[in-house]
Amino acid sequence: MTTVGKILVLFIMAFSLILSAISTVVFTTSKNWKTATEAERKKVTDVTVKLKEQAAKTEAAQKDLEAANASYEAKTKQHLDRIKSIEDANALAVNQATTAKSQVADAQQTAKAALEEAEARRKETLQLRDQKSLVEKQGNEFKLHTAELNDKIRELERAMETATKNNTDLRERVAKFSTLLRSQGLSDDISQIKGMESPPPVVGEVKRVEATNRKFEATIGSNDGLVPGHELYLFRTSPRPEYIGKAEVLSVDPNQSVLQVKGTTYQGKKIQEGDIVSSTIKPRL
Repeated sequence: MTTVGKILVLFIMAFSLILSAISTVVFTTSKNWKTATEAERKKVTDVTVKLKEQAAKTEAAQKDLEAANASYEAKTKQHLDRIKSIEDANALAVNQATTAKSQVADAQQTAKAALEEAEARRKETLQLRDQKSLVEKQGNEFKLHTAELNDKIRELERAMETATKNNTDLRERVAKFSTLLRSQGLSDDISQIKGMESPPPVVGEVKRVEATNRKFEATIGSNDGLVPGHELYLFRTSPRPEYIGKAEVLSVDPNQSVLQVKGTTYQGKKIQEGDIVSSTIKPRL
């Protein structure tokens, strides 16, 4: 036998052993496929039943879920409507609060203005009350002053009556003396009669001074008892008391007179308007 033949014999023997081994394994592992199939079919049936049950449960759960979703949506809509209502109420409350705040501010401003006006009225009332008291006081003083003036008027009326009576008597006496003077060939013009006696107590002021500063006019005259020839004194009171000199009455009118400086003034002082003309060395000013 050739080598190739030997190799082929060995190969066939090895292949036979392998087939024997495979057959043994198949035999040992073989099963009853009918029984297995029925068992698997039963399992499939059970699974199918369970699947149907689960599908029913799933459908019921889906319906419950849909109902829950509908309820949720309804409740959500209800809550949203409630939230919108609350928000609208809050917005209205905010607007009302803003309006109320503005009204309170306006009321406070009005109250402040009213208080200021009341305070001004109170001060004005107090001022008017003080003015009323002052006016009443002045009125009382005026009444008293009026009563005093009425008393003085009555006194002056009585004095006027007496003076009128004395004037009438004096006129009669002057008429008699004038008649007597004319019967003796003398003039009865008093302005022509020189003052032989001391002048009556009089005080006046220098009214106008001539350029020569020798002659001047005074505010006293025949109504004060002056006649030509009377000698008067000149004084100055401002800015300090000063003696100026003497002056002689040259002519008289009822309310004024013309005088001339006798000799020279003291220390050559100039006569000024407003200087004092008096019949005494110390006039009562």
